[in-house]
Amino acid sequence: MRFILLILLIVVFVYSLALVLFNGTEVSVNLWFASVPEMRVGLLILITLAIGVVLGLLIGVQVFKVFQTRWEIKRLNKEIERLRKEQVETAQLAAKEAAANTRHEKTVLDINSNNQSPL
Repeated sequence: MRFILLILLIVVFVYSLALVLFNGTEVSVNLWFASVPEMRVGLLILITLAIGVVLGLLIGVQVFKVFQTRWEIKRLNKEIERLRKEQVETAQLAAKEAAANTRHEKTVLDINSNNQSPL
């Protein structure tokens, strides 16, 4: 994998060098807020490409973080709903068991009601 990456890096470097050397025409760029001194067209293209790649990566990372956060929120909301359902089911089961135990204790006390001592 590193070998392929190294070859790709060399190819991009050679292509960039050829772009600068074969496009030797000097141009000046006037922006709204600044003026760039005269430089070769190939160099200008490479600088513009590099700035675009960096900005694209920064924006892409931020967008990915937003989507990742949304996915995490959805997953956690599903987990909360599952735990709430589990809590309700557990409470209902505990209430049923408590009611059954109360009925059982009442029945046992009724049967032994002729004995004055509860012990």
